[in-house]
Amino acid sequence: MSTEIAAGHREKAYELLKADAHKILKLIEVQMENLTMPQCPLYEEVLDTQMFGLSREIDFAVRLGTIDEKDGKELLESLERQLSALHEATTQNK
Repeated sequence: MSTEIAAGHREKAYELLKADAHKILKLIEVQMENLTMPQCPLYEEVLDTQMFGLSREIDFAVRLGTIDEKDGKELLESLERQLSALHEATTQNK
């Protein structure tokens, strides 16, 4: 596989993972605004399930060699920080 194609695949894989992380953030935002409180077991179940799924996607992409392990960890940590900030903002407003 040429270097250009490999770079394109890595870029595409990272963008797909970022899009999945964004979907999780939006899902949790909607859930917090409309459905449940952060202390609710349903909220925690959805969050845990989604985060586990994303971590498995990232692990697969790392093993496949389409993203660096460092980039995958940074993406997951960034989402965790965003979710934590969202949680704080939501609990302070209620």
